[in-house]
Amino acid sequence: MKRICVYCGSSSGSRTEYLEAAAYLGRCLAKRGVGIVYGGAQVGLMGTVASSALNHGGEVIGVIPELFAEKVKHNELSKLYVVPTMHDRKKKMYDLSDGFMALPGGIGTIEEFFEILAWAQLGCHKKPCGILNVLGYFDGILEFVKHSVHQQFLKTEHREMIMVDKDPDALLKQFEKYKAPTVPKWIDMN
Repeated sequence: MKRICVYCGSSSGSRTEYLEAAAYLGRCLAKRGVGIVYGGAQVGLMGTVASSALNHGGEVIGVIPELFAEKVKHNELSKLYVVPTMHDRKKKMYDLSDGFMALPGGIGTIEEFFEILAWAQLGCHKKPCGILNVLGYFDGILEFVKHSVHQQFLKTEHREMIMVDKDPDALLKQFEKYKAPTVPKWIDMN
């Protein structure tokens, strides 16, 4: 795995453990020689994960929309792409990444992670998708996903595509072993 896309908050959140987890993830990826693709900001968990990786010799590529590039862009990245829209940002991040990971964040983090997970469910890619569940931050969402399986809106195989751990090293080991499931579709898209 050459690069992992990290979705996370542009805020630091209410607990120092969120910042610590972001910094630790940046170090882990840098030490493994795995680059980071992320939203390009210098603020919040985004800036922390990027700066930590850079401080440990890692590659960090930012992709940021023109809308707020001048206000929050990180100026010390390995590479920064400034793109016209959020849609362009998502596509570029997808193209540059071999896997996707969510850390705590708000609606943007959740939306970006679940969109890329939906692409995996549809068979658009076979890249691993995981959640770094710091302090149980994602427990409520994971409970909702479980509810979706029970209500038969989501197949168990698709739920199992979401790798979850509270430890970055353990989550990265899951990424290394990941094999995308082959699940028959309810509709033939050919």
